[in-house]
Amino acid sequence: MLPLYEFFCPVKIVAGNKAADNLTYELSRLGAKRPLVITDKGVVGAGLLQTVVDAFADAEASIGAVYEDTPPDSSNQVVNTVAQLYRHNKCDSIVAVGGGSVMDTAKAVNMLVTEEVDDLLTLMGAEVLKKPLKPMVAIPTTAGTGSEVTYVAVIANPERQIKMPFTSCHLFPDVAIIDPRMTLTMPPKITAATGMDALTHAVEAYTCMQKNPMSDAYAWSAINLIRENLVTAVKKGKNEKARFGMALGSLLAGIAFSNSMVGCVHSLAHATGGICHVPHGVANAIFLPFGMEYNLGKVGRLYAELLLPLAGVEIYAATPEDKRAKRAVQAVRDMTREMSTLCGLPNTLKEAGVPKGKLEEIAGAVINDGSLTFNPTEMDKAEALKVLEAAYE
Repeated sequence: MLPLYEFFCPVKIVAGNKAADNLTYELSRLGAKRPLVITDKGVVGAGLLQTVVDAFADAEASIGAVYEDTPPDSSNQVVNTVAQLYRHNKCDSIVAVGGGSVMDTAKAVNMLVTEEVDDLLTLMGAEVLKKPLKPMVAIPTTAGTGSEVTYVAVIANPERQIKMPFTSCHLFPDVAIIDPRMTLTMPPKITAATGMDALTHAVEAYTCMQKNPMSDAYAWSAINLIRENLVTAVKKGKNEKARFGMALGSLLAGIAFSNSMVGCVHSLAHATGGICHVPHGVANAIFLPFGMEYNLGKVGRLYAELLLPLAGVEIYAATPEDKRAKRAVQAVRDMTREMSTLCGLPNTLKEAGVPKGKLEEIAGAVINDGSLTFNPTEMDKAEALKVLEAAYE
């Protein structure tokens, strides 16, 4: 008999060619007329913000303000600044246009303006929020975080040298708009890093403690889409089919891990990012094969199943059953090495600029990370340090 499980994704998904043109209709459906648009310099520089601005032509809604200085690793100070902008311009909703940092910033701003507080620390944790947030539409410009369909946000707190996690059913955006035009300008290295981030979400979703038949279906489909499209997206950035495939893979992985959660790979990545500022997608790419090796004894059967979407039918069929789990790890390692060859994505902590003397400190932070709770294998500081040392060079 299957154990009791929950599956929840209340986000309306609008996906396909010129999907962003539907933005003002979706805002009107939510009763929103004056959104704050949160984005970053990369999105503005690539001309993607203009696509969003054009959607407001002849619309009843109008943009209340634009914040375009979201950094790659957003902090509580940034969130406070943007919340003040929202209040000063009397906005009534949020449109997030960007990658994971923009999405997390938008969710955090929404928490502050809804709860009418100024300190994010008071809202940190699981299900602290008590009421629905302001209307929010998410338009991703990367294909990795899946944040457009998750109830999770992570914001850095530089003073405490931590990344603050937030989870709440109220954090789901109301609408996710998946438009392939919005990811065409991503540079190869960011395409690779965000793609490996999405793959990590899906692999951990399929193997972590809260996995269930529904999340498994989403995770499996995500892995298959990522395998089929990531290399093409890195090599040929203007290929709309590959870009759309990666965007859907990221979205499916986001839905999967929102329900099943993630494990030690994310704990290692969170800790490394918090202490040494390694971008999240890069850290996940480095740690994924090592995290899989660490969990092999507990979930080898599941990794064996994943060889099919990770490597394809021919390799799966040609691999003896008792070798499939390790071959799945190798398939991931092969993918990370190919990303390194194609665009210079770091494969080791040393390549990512992490000082070896920081590994002990990182290991201490790993075991205090909430994602570790859902990992199929327990991990203490000494074991975390071993994985970090293995991933170092």
